[in-house]
Amino acid sequence: MLFQFLLVVHAIIAALLVGVILVQKSEGGGLGMGGSPSGLMSARGAADFLTRATTVLATLFVALSIGLAVLAARGHTAKIDTTLATGKPAAPAAQLPVPQAPADDAAPFSSAARQAIGNDAAPAGAAPAGNNSVPLAQ
Repeated sequence: MLFQFLLVVHAIIAALLVGVILVQKSEGGGLGMGGSPSGLMSARGAADFLTRATTVLATLFVALSIGLAVLAARGHTAKIDTTLATGKPAAPAAQLPVPQAPADDAAPFSSAARQAIGNDAAPAGAAPAGNNSVPLAQ
């Protein structure tokens, strides 16, 4: 429950951090809105406010990231699965029936297919069997 709450707070802080960074001027001038020279929304006052807000949000973001990583790692053991290295199966595999080959012939082809594969009977419209034979276009 605590992890989900902190995760939501972390997402909100990340969104606010992106918003505060995008509102700032690229040259560090802040919002650049008019107003009284000593007020909060003056060029200098806005720059100071946005710089402080960026610093506070970035610090909260990093601290919350570390806290979430610690919470996520707590309660998990660092056990490595070595079943593949030892050659032992991890769990008994289900015994499935193995399909059997036909009793009369090991190859699943019919006699006509075996003849075509062996070039005994070329299909109609095909060039004579040769090393580089290509069927003729019809």
